[in-house]
Amino acid sequence: MAITRILSAFDPLVRLLLLAILLASVVPVMGEDRAIARTISDCAIFLLFLLNGLRLPRQQVVAGIGNWRFLLPLGLWCFLGMGAAGWVLWRLGVSILPEQVALGLLFLGILPSTVQSATSYSSLGGGNVAVSVVAAAVINVAGVFVTAPLLALLAGTADVGIDMGGLRRIAIILLLPFALGQLAQGWAGEWVRERKSLVGWADKTCIAIAVYVAFSGAVEQGLWTQVSGADWAVLLALVVVFLALGFGGSWLLSGVLGLARAERISFLFAGAQKSIALGAPLASVLFPPAVAGLLLLPVLVYHLLQLVLSAPLANRLNRQSD
Repeated sequence: MAITRILSAFDPLVRLLLLAILLASVVPVMGEDRAIARTISDCAIFLLFLLNGLRLPRQQVVAGIGNWRFLLPLGLWCFLGMGAAGWVLWRLGVSILPEQVALGLLFLGILPSTVQSATSYSSLGGGNVAVSVVAAAVINVAGVFVTAPLLALLAGTADVGIDMGGLRRIAIILLLPFALGQLAQGWAGEWVRERKSLVGWADKTCIAIAVYVAFSGAVEQGLWTQVSGADWAVLLALVVVFLALGFGGSWLLSGVLGLARAERISFLFAGAQKSIALGAPLASVLFPPAVAGLLLLPVLVYHLLQLVLSAPLANRLNRQSD
């Protein structure tokens, strides 16, 4: 009962991700089943981005692109500012952590922000919800194009394994379904938007499948022996530093830009939060499961801690506004 109460306090996506990691640790996909599992994971990711394309109105994308005073600094902060922080932490961690776990800090830095979570906490904190929805959505679409090339550029001599085959998989499994969803909005978009709960669980399940397959490959390669208790402590410390840089930097930058308080709150959550919803599929598409599982460790730790931090922070901002 105590475990049930503890788990119920977590976001549903976090519970699914923890279940996927536990299942991959106990019953990983191995041997000949790996090809089948990766095909299922690819199909789940295709469905995830098809649903994203269906439910994101084109008018919102156009409106968001037009708000350059908010969107351009946010994009530069998400990809370049946080990317630079990720590069520094990667270089600090590479001599201590397993190579691919350390590289995950760089991968974390160049991911786009969340959509649903950033919008929810922006609303709770008294931010501009309309701006949050549009900006986070546009930044996520941009992330499909930006994150992989930026990872290859910043990683330099590190063996990140990104080639034309990886970029082709991004086009087929991420961009194509999103484009099809946008094209099909006229007859299916409203149906999807009216079924938020069903579509939300479909999203979460698709992400959990991608994480399960990635972690299965990492477990098969000895994840729990490669990453020691000391490694976990170092990773946690580096991610906490990353959180401080992400939230502190987002708030300071929004002040320098002279944004209104409601927009500053929206900038804070859209700029500091990082998207496991894109991170897990992108890692699964670009890398074999054994690499993707290790690369996702910093992303998963950051995702959990950003949710723990965001709720009390949003409540405090709301009280200050009142």
